[in-house]
Amino acid sequence: MDLFELKFKGTQVAYYVICPRKLWLFTKGITMEKESEYVKLGKILDETSFGREREESFPYEPVNIDFFTDEEGLVIHEVKHSPALEEAHLLQVKYYMYYLKKKGIKVSHAILHYPRSKVLKEVFFEPEDEKVIEDALRNMEKIINLQSPPELIKKPYCKKCAYWEFCYG
Repeated sequence: MDLFELKFKGTQVAYYVICPRKLWLFTKGITMEKESEYVKLGKILDETSFGREREESFPYEPVNIDFFTDEEGLVIHEVKHSPALEEAHLLQVKYYMYYLKKKGIKVSHAILHYPRSKVLKEVFFEPEDEKVIEDALRNMEKIINLQSPPELIKKPYCKKCAYWEFCYG
C-alpha cells in the first residue's frame, strides 16, 4: 500500500478502532448508517453545532473535516456526540493532521467538541503518532482486503451500532 495515496476517510479510521468488522462492511459499501437513530441524532448535532464556522468548505477528499480555524497553522475541529468512543475520535483527528501534513499544510492542533457534555479536548500530533497512523493504515488495508468480514467481536456499544441488525439479526 502506498501510504502517500491516503485514500481512507476519517470515518474508516474511526471504524478501525471501533470494530474491524464495521470497517470492512462500510468499505465494501454495506452502509447501515441511514437507518440508525443514533447516527441520525449525531448528524443533527453535527449540523446544528457551530453553523457559522462551517461556511467554508474543505477541499481535500477523502478527508471531511467538520470545520477549521487558523491560529499559527490550521486548527481542525471535529464535533462528536459523546466521548464514549474517544480513542476512535483521537485516531481520526490525528489521521487528519497526518494527512494534511503529507499535503504540505501546516496544522497547529485539533479540537474535539462534545457539545452535549460541554467538553473540549485539544489534540496535538506527537512524533510517535506518525508510526501509529501508518501502522493503522497498513492494518486497515489488510482488513479491507479480507474475502469476508472479520469475526464478530462483542463490545459494550454494539447495541447502539448501525450494523447491529447485520451482526446479530
